[in-house]
Amino acid sequence: MYEGIIFAGFGGQGIILSGKLICIAAMREGKNVSHIPSYGAEMRGGTANCSVVISDEEIASPLIRQPSICVVMNKPSLFKFEESVQAGGLLIYNTSLIDLKPSRDDIRAVPVQANDLAQEEGNVRSANMIALGLLLRLKPELAALDSVISALDEAVSARNRSLNIINTKSLKRGFSLS
Repeated sequence: MYEGIIFAGFGGQGIILSGKLICIAAMREGKNVSHIPSYGAEMRGGTANCSVVISDEEIASPLIRQPSICVVMNKPSLFKFEESVQAGGLLIYNTSLIDLKPSRDDIRAVPVQANDLAQEEGNVRSANMIALGLLLRLKPELAALDSVISALDEAVSARNRSLNIINTKSLKRGFSLS
């Protein structure tokens, strides 16, 4: 198993956290991982993305030219990354902020109303957890839901750990989607 994943969106949407969280969980399960965060000029409100590799084998390079999976949380990220997804790859996109469908028909494009569902769970800031939960449902070989939930306290900063109850609910809600 080898998956190159791009998480992308605005700063403040928990993009970097999503990548860090799945890496910690996969690493705890004995998989090899890499995580490279990338921030725009300003963190909150600017662009943010991260590259994640999860593999059963050693990872020769953490660079991802053509991701097999892409999770985009806003329209600029869809425009930037849709074309780079491998043919046959997976694109999860947040229809709460993206009002158009991906243009490619050679990838699996899965819509999710991440912000709307996160708001229903108690905090719109957990939209990233909705999308991550859905990713775990669609690609269970990446990491188990329980592993990701148990990694929350390590991945989330001390000042934001009080949100882990909502993060857990949102991960489970995303995982329940099909």
